[in-house]
Amino acid sequence: MSERVLVAVFATPVTSFLLRYGKDLGYTPVLFEPDGARATDVEGGFEAVTTVPELGPGADVVVTDHDRPELGEVLKAVLDHPTRWVGVLGNPRHAGPHVAALEVLGVPDPEIARVHRPVGLNIGSRTPSEIAVATLAGLLADRNGRPGGFEF
Repeated sequence: MSERVLVAVFATPVTSFLLRYGKDLGYTPVLFEPDGARATDVEGGFEAVTTVPELGPGADVVVTDHDRPELGEVLKAVLDHPTRWVGVLGNPRHAGPHVAALEVLGVPDPEIARVHRPVGLNIGSRTPSEIAVATLAGLLADRNGRPGGFEF
């Protein structure tokens, strides 16, 4: 089995919790923040990279801000790697802006379909820590071939 890597894209309040909790769950945490000046916004002393890190089949990538102007370019670069999973945080009641951003860049539909949205388990998350818990629980369920939730 390949190494478990959790890449949180963009420095946001959710990112701090994702990386910290992800490390506790056995992931190697990575912050990918294209704007190096923003990388210091994440608590916990996690090292940040400003370009897409080398990603393999053990990598789970979570984009934590769907409003950033570089969303399309970042996702396109991530999709060039054989990641296990890619997702974008966002409200399921609104269309995901990543689709249009990737279409403008000429990304084929099958590649766009690799991007999950919404992400995580539906537990009514509101705070950054709750969103991180729901996201990581969803990733663990997916890794383990389980639907998540309380139905068995």
